[in-house]
Formats: sequence, C-alpha cells, structure tokens
Amino acid sequence: MARKHDSSLSRYIALILRHQPELAGITIDSHGWAKVTDLIDGINKTRPLDLETLRGIVADDRKGRYSFSDDGEYIRANQGHSIPVDVGLTEQEPPETLYHGTCADSVPSIKEKGLLPMTRLYVHLSKDFHTALITGRRKGDHRHPFVFRVNAGEMFRDGHKFFLSANGVWQVKHVPPQYLEEESKNRDAEE
Repeated sequence: MARKHDSSLSRYIALILRHQPELAGITIDSHGWAKVTDLIDGINKTRPLDLETLRGIVADDRKGRYSFSDDGEYIRANQGHSIPVDVGLTEQEPPETLYHGTCADSVPSIKEKGLLPMTRLYVHLSKDFHTALITGRRKGDHRHPFVFRVNAGEMFRDGHKFFLSANGVWQVKHVPPQYLEEESKNRDAEE
C-alpha cells in the first residue's frame, strides 16, 4: 500500500500528466506518454521522487490512474486529460445505465445543457451509483452530492460514441439532458 505522504505526490503526478506537464518541465507525446526518467527528474526539482516510489504510487492507486508502457520506460495518465492526447480509446457499447456524480449546485445547469466535459476532453461516467456518489462528494459540498443516471444504452443506439479507459471509466463527449434522470432523488425515495 502506498505510504500516506504519497497521496499528495500522486495528485501532483496526475496534475502533471493530465494538465500541466510544464510544471515538471517534461514533454508528453500525442498519446499521453512521458519518459519516466524525465518525470522523476522534473519532480525532483521541487520534491523527492524515485523510481521505487513512483512504481508504488502506480501499483497502489485504487483508481488505476496511471499506466507504464510495456518496457517501463514511459508513463501516462489513463484518462482525465485537459491537454489534447489520444490514449488509444476504442469505441465500445456501454451498459444500459451509467452514472455521473456532481455537486448539487451544478444540477440546474446540467438539467439545461446536459453533461459537458468542461476542462477535460470527455465527460466521465461511472458504472455504479456508489462510485458516482463518491465523485459527487469530491466535486463540492460533501453533504449534498448529486447523482444522475445516464441512459447510456439509449444514447449509444442514437449514435453517441462511448469509450472505456484502461481503468474502467466510461467516457463520452457530451450527455444531452434528455438522457439524464435524477438518480439521487430516486435513491432518497427508496431509503
């Protein structure tokens, strides 16, 4: 298991590999890969990192955020990029239902415009309610997360393209409002 002090380092690595490679002075190729030695050298300018610690962070990350290349020379984030990269996602048929967690403050805008990728390349969807609920808690008021049910099967049959990342996160460019249901209200009524 990764040491507790590695969680802030893991978030920093995600920031670099997904959004700001310039923080470590590294280059990310068109498929999201960065040279492992460059990443370690770049991070070492501001905080300590060695290969063993990096391997531990990748191996122990419960969300599977990172992958090493087969030869171990390169690393990338599996999804969540705001910089234009192609991580080799292939179109896949989604399950009938997926979920999206957010904060309650975002609900009116989402009902009007649907789910938009905002600063990322794709909208991220979860395969289960619980994961979406956790995501919603991270996005705002921890006491009032909100979960939408996404009628993914219907969207797919209507021509929308879905992709599944290496770590099991479903992705789509946009979820129009007609494919959304208020799952949080349904769950509240059941409990």
